[in-house]
Amino acid sequence: MSVLVGLIVALGMLVIVPAGLRLMDSEGTAALRRLWPLFALPGAVCLWLPRGTAATALAACYAAGTVLLALHVPRRLLRTRSAAPAEIAVLTALASPSVAGLALVAERAGHRLFGFDLEILALTVPHFHFAGFAAALVAGLVCRAADGPAGRFAALSVPLGTLLVLLGYFLDDRAELAGALVLTAGMWAVALLTWRHVRGARAGAGDRLTRALLAVSAAVLVATMLLALSWALGEATGLPHPDLTWMAATHGLGNALGFALCSVLAWRRLGGTVL
Repeated sequence: MSVLVGLIVALGMLVIVPAGLRLMDSEGTAALRRLWPLFALPGAVCLWLPRGTAATALAACYAAGTVLLALHVPRRLLRTRSAAPAEIAVLTALASPSVAGLALVAERAGHRLFGFDLEILALTVPHFHFAGFAAALVAGLVCRAADGPAGRFAALSVPLGTLLVLLGYFLDDRAELAGALVLTAGMWAVALLTWRHVRGARAGAGDRLTRALLAVSAAVLVATMLLALSWALGEATGLPHPDLTWMAATHGLGNALGFALCSVLAWRRLGGTVL
């Protein structure tokens, strides 16, 4: 599982975050986007080193980049003075990698941060790159493209569900289940709007590749979030459910490649769409 999780996290660091930043308003983030490889490359290298001083130092370098990214949250709030659903989604995207960065430093140091097992800390890193950054970003883009009750619901429920899942780490499995339910509802709303609105109205009949990427991203969300629900329900109730290795190979890999990568590539191809 560690090899697979490492590959997924490296994809988030090296591809998803910098590509996603290009879908945001360049004011304020352009300089960090250019410097991002200086943070992401050490972060990716640390994933393949044994836990210890060297891995921790490289992880801290990446965490510094995520903190700089999170500092754009108050700056953007001061500039936009907006609490619109799409804006809440993009603020969540800006802040989420810092949670992943903190968990990465602790895990690479072998430190059980807040008492969490190292395995849970390791899985927190991809979760806040993909459920935190990528999902919130795409929810905001979908909300902007399909302005209406469903779009606003998606842009609000994805950040809320991500936050509730994080709080569930500290409370109990039932709180985490509640977060998974909210997050799943938001992600399915993203999938529905992507399939019915963005894929047709925005991509155009002639752009088959963009339409295919959007179709894959929407279809994958249905399956991967069902897996997330089954795991959270099993943890909360004791019912049989997939183990973490199986979840990494299905839910994690599907969200990384099928949803996040396809979505970012598709929205980049759409062009001119920024948050």
